[in-house]
Amino acid sequence: MLTAGLISILSNPMCIVVIFVGVVMGIIFGAIPGLTCVACLSMFLPVTYVMSDVMGLSMLTGIYIGATSGGLVSAILLNIPGTPSSIATCFDGRPMAMKGEAGKALGTGVLSSLIGTIIGVMAMILIAPTLAKLTIQFGPWEYFAVTVLALTLIASLCGDSVLVGVISALLGMMFATVGLAPIDSAHRFTFGSLNLTSGFSLLPVLVGLYAISEVMKAAIKRAEKADIVSDFKIKGFGLSLKEAKSQLGNWIRSSLIGLGVGILPGIGGSSANIIAYSVAKNSSKHPEKYGTGIIDGVCATESSNNASIGGAMIPLLTLGIPGDGSTAILLGGFMLHGLTPGPMLFQTDGATMYGIFASMILAAIMMAVVMYFGMRGFVKILKVPPYLLYPVIVVLCFVGAFAINNRVFDVLCLLLFGVLGFAMRSLDVPLPPFILGFILENAFETNLRRGLQYANGNFFEIFQRPIAVGLLAFSIIFLVVTLVRGNKKKAKACTVETGCDAC
Repeated sequence: MLTAGLISILSNPMCIVVIFVGVVMGIIFGAIPGLTCVACLSMFLPVTYVMSDVMGLSMLTGIYIGATSGGLVSAILLNIPGTPSSIATCFDGRPMAMKGEAGKALGTGVLSSLIGTIIGVMAMILIAPTLAKLTIQFGPWEYFAVTVLALTLIASLCGDSVLVGVISALLGMMFATVGLAPIDSAHRFTFGSLNLTSGFSLLPVLVGLYAISEVMKAAIKRAEKADIVSDFKIKGFGLSLKEAKSQLGNWIRSSLIGLGVGILPGIGGSSANIIAYSVAKNSSKHPEKYGTGIIDGVCATESSNNASIGGAMIPLLTLGIPGDGSTAILLGGFMLHGLTPGPMLFQTDGATMYGIFASMILAAIMMAVVMYFGMRGFVKILKVPPYLLYPVIVVLCFVGAFAINNRVFDVLCLLLFGVLGFAMRSLDVPLPPFILGFILENAFETNLRRGLQYANGNFFEIFQRPIAVGLLAFSIIFLVVTLVRGNKKKAKACTVETGCDAC
C-alpha cells in the first residue's frame, strides 16, 4: 500500500510541487523567530481547499515537517529558537557556531532531523494501531505521572545549582497559572484585566525569553560577532564516518523518546527536545561537555523533535485527538477534505492515507535537500552587521506575537518576558526549567484535578494504576541518580581544587 501511495505521488508532478512549496515555506516560517508552524499552517489551510485530498494534506504535512526542522537555523546561528521544538538545540548548536563550526552544527542538525523524521514516520506507519491501543488506556493519573516524569528532568537542566533550577521551573509554572483555571474556569491572578483572562501564550513567552533577551544581551556585548567564523568548508553533512557511527545510539534513543512524547497529547515536540537532551546528557560518559558545543546535543534534540511529528500524528489519525496547535490545524485540514480521523479512517480512506504517508517521506527528503543546499546561505546571516540584523528580528518577533491572537497585549508580554529573560541570564538562572515548567503546568494541574475528581479526592488511588506507578517510580529513580551524579561531580571538583578527600 505504501509503495502504491509513493508511486501515485511521484507520478503526479503537481503533487511534488506543492509538497516542495510546503516544505520551503515551513522552513522559512520555522527559521524566522516569531513565525511558527501554526501560523504557516493557518495561512495555507484555505489554499488547500481547491486541491485534491492527497495533494492538500500532503502540502500541510510538508509545512509541518519543514517548520519543525527550520527552527534549528536561528537556534544555531542566533541562539534564538525559531520554534519551541528547537529550544534545546541552542544549548550546543550555538557554542559550536561560536567556535567556527556553524556549518558542522547545521549539517548535523539537518541529518538528525532527517533521521528523526524517517524513524517517526515509519513508526507511525508500522505501529500506529498498537500504540493507539496503549495510549487509549491512559487516564488522568497516567498523564499526571508522565508530566511528573518530565518535570523531574529539570534536575539535569539546572547546571550547578538544582535549587536555582527548581526556582526557575516554579516561576514558569506560576506564570502558566495566570488566567482561567483549566477545570472550573476560575479567574486566577487576572487583577480584573480582560487580557489576563486568556493567560500568557507560549510564543510571546518563548520568543521573549530567548529572542528579545538575546538582542538585549547583544546590544550590551557588541564584540560578540567578531568571535564567530562564518567562512567554512564542509564535506557532506560535516560529520566524519566515525562521528556518525558514534551517534547511532543517540539518534535511535532520542528518536524513540520524541516518538513516545509526541504520542502523548499536550506535550509534543516542545518538551521532546528538552527531554531527549536531558536523557542524552545523563547517559553520556562525559556530561560536563554538554553545553560547550558538541554534536551529541544537536543530534539528540533535532532527531527527537522531528520524530515527535510521527508520534503526534498517531493519536490524530487513529483517535482523532490532536496533541498540539499544529495537529489541531491538520485535523481541520482532514475535515475540510471530508476525512474524519478515527479508528475507521484506514478502512474508509486507506488509499488516501498511504498517499499521505508516502508524501511525508518525500517531504522529509526534500527538507534535508533544501536545508543542505541552503546551508551556506544560512551561515551568511552571521556576516550581517548586528545593528541591521537585530532590529529586523525584533520587528518579526513583534509581528509574530501580534499575529497569534491579534492583540497588542501579546506584544507587551513579549517585552515583559524579554526583560525577565535578560534578568535571568544576568543572574545565571537557567531558562530551560522555566520553559519546561510553563509548558507542563497545564497538563500537570489538569490531570491531577481530573484524577482527584474521579477518585473522590483520594490521591492514593493512583497506586492502583500500574502504568502510573511505574512512571512515578522511574521518575524517582531518575531524580535520585541525577542528584547522586551531581554530588559526585561536586565532590570530585572539590577534591581537585583543595587536594584533599574531605568533601
